[in-house]
Amino acid sequence: MLLLADGCAVGPDYHRPDTPVPDAFKEAWQPAAPADAAPRGAWWQDYADPTLNDLEETAQRSNQTIRAADAQYRAAVAAVGGARAALFPTVGVTAQTTRAYTASPFVSGSTANLSGRTTTSDRLTADLSWEIDLWGRLRRGLEQSQASAEASAADLAAAQLSIEATLAQNYVQLRALDMQHDLLERTIKAYERSLQITKNRYTAGVAPSTDLTLAQSQLANAQAEAADLAAQRAPLEHAIATLEGKTPEEFSLKSGATLPALPAVPPVLPATLLQRRPDIAAAERRTAAANAAIGVARAAYFPTLSLSASGGYQGPEWPHLISAPASFWSLGPSLAATVFDAGARRAQSAAALANYDAAVANYRQTVLVSIAEANDALSTLRNLAEEESALGRSVTASRETLRTTENQYRAGTVSYLNVVIAENTLLTAESGLIGVQNRRLLAHIGLLKAMGGTP
Repeated sequence: MLLLADGCAVGPDYHRPDTPVPDAFKEAWQPAAPADAAPRGAWWQDYADPTLNDLEETAQRSNQTIRAADAQYRAAVAAVGGARAALFPTVGVTAQTTRAYTASPFVSGSTANLSGRTTTSDRLTADLSWEIDLWGRLRRGLEQSQASAEASAADLAAAQLSIEATLAQNYVQLRALDMQHDLLERTIKAYERSLQITKNRYTAGVAPSTDLTLAQSQLANAQAEAADLAAQRAPLEHAIATLEGKTPEEFSLKSGATLPALPAVPPVLPATLLQRRPDIAAAERRTAAANAAIGVARAAYFPTLSLSASGGYQGPEWPHLISAPASFWSLGPSLAATVFDAGARRAQSAAALANYDAAVANYRQTVLVSIAEANDALSTLRNLAEEESALGRSVTASRETLRTTENQYRAGTVSYLNVVIAENTLLTAESGLIGVQNRRLLAHIGLLKAMGGTP
């Protein structure tokens, strides 16, 4: 019977659901076989920024979200141990001493008296109980726990990847603000020189007062923009501190007017999206757990076979307890089945099937979203590369225009308004170029996140 039961487990065996993966990805991707257990490397090192490397390593150790996900994973692993233990017999030992008094009434003449006796009973018992997994309920439960633990491991990897990407994105945005602030500082100094020149020309009577007020207004606007950038930088620094597991008071990041290096993107990438992404792995493992839960629910329709045994010694005195006359034992199987439950088992089975359908839908939706995210990042990178090239040409032309306009203003052939227009054009182009470089880095980080990290 046990040999037959070992091969019997109610409920469907698990098969990974089909997913809507195209033969070729729209944005220069190629399909590949899933391998979500493949090792993931320190992908942020591709940006060649020592400060970012230090921040990422600290976050791996100190981030509280990662610590919470790790604790949940350890709890899931412990649950697997509990589910596996249910397959084996449970043995217990009990040592017990009982002292009892029993009253014995009797009549003496016309008066009723009470007397009694006190007895002592010592008992040493060993008990064994074992549920025979005749229909595979316990094995399906173990399968469910194992799949849940694997999903929890993927959740931990997803939390790590999310924190890594968020930290990198915040750091890149902070460095972009530093570059914008450095640009404004240089622009402010240029505006101050232009203001001084305008003052001298106004004092000499060769420039109208409107040139002076226009130069003053332009300088004040640039100073206001610099102050606004400082206000934008503080929340990013605070966010990085939180990701590092520190308070804002414990953390500071020196200003640095340099963006991390942008790694080259190959023209064609393998579809490591389905290989690497831990959220896809977690969704698929939860589908496996939901499939196992169907077997657990269906096993409730069948009887439960248990084997129980007990034995030991019982007597009035511990010193003479362990002896043949004081021994006892019992052994016997038990077969229990539910005859009527008003549809409770049917409802549980229907709920398990519905949960499985939901898990399959969530898994497929996760795959769809991941494909879209990767294509979005690739498309953004390609378009921003063209935009950066155009803005680079615009900066070169704007600098030449400003140089020519300043010479013309000093010669008195154009008004100061022409200088202001040329300066603002250059500032807009340079600021736009920094913004596009920032967005390209953010898109590249998004691409690596969509790929689940690089080896």
